Amino acid sequence: MTCWIDTEQPDLDAAGRFYSGLFGWTLADASPGGPRPYLIATLDGKDVGAITSATAEGPAQWNTYVSVDDADAASSDVTTGGGKVVSAPAEAGFGARTAACVDPAGAEFRIWQARKRFGAQHINAPGGWNFSDLHTPDLDAALAFYTPLFGWRAVAIEGAGTMLQVPGYGDHLAATTDPDIYERQSGAPPGFADVIGGLAITAPGEPAHWHVTFAVADRDESAATAERLGATVVTSADDMWTKHALLRDPQGAEFTVSQFAPSKGDW
Repeated sequence: MTCWIDTEQPDLDAAGRFYSGLFGWTLADASPGGPRPYLIATLDGKDVGAITSATAEGPAQWNTYVSVDDADAASSDVTTGGGKVVSAPAEAGFGARTAACVDPAGAEFRIWQARKRFGAQHINAPGGWNFSDLHTPDLDAALAFYTPLFGWRAVAIEGAGTMLQVPGYGDHLAATTDPDIYERQSGAPPGFADVIGGLAITAPGEPAHWHVTFAVADRDESAATAERLGATVVTSADDMWTKHALLRDPQGAEFTVSQFAPSKGDW
């Protein structure tokens, strides 16, 4: 399942001010004195994700990590499936063993073999990570790569499009970070709690990538706050389940804020 997110930013201090101001995060460096600061973001004492400095040539971007039992074995499977390993498995401090990979369409993702840090804890709640969507030019080709690699399956959900599921993920959340998930989603379509993200066809000229969404209490208020802090509101729209806005942070990384606002009366 997807388990962790971080953002690489040219100006780490500016990024910290922006995201703390937008989501109320508290930041603490997990690797003081190390070659690259790695600021863990928390809300109410629970991990949300992290902010780190970009490499000299790298753009600002959000990264999505997938939990694996063995980073080295998973890296080998990525290559076998037609993807590429662009950064070999390495220890990320004491938190995890990670590697950077690219799928056959060019979307970068990371793999995460947990050590002391198992993943995001504050999820599906305002200020926390909601999910990550894969934007890809070919849905069938994407599934042919990711399904044997991670065991995901695709389902069509009314008003939401094609979603990715991990069987048993809802039970995992109920037993760990989100004990009220089934009560909160009592009117949801079957299997909705197992959804880890979605699949979307890339727009013309849009590169394949994994896109991060954060939950917020109020889409309009969050978008206005983001603008005040220097971000750009790229688009804003409502659908059957959410009010959401695509934002571009002051250094160019794009992400979505999403307010759960179902239009169906049976939720």
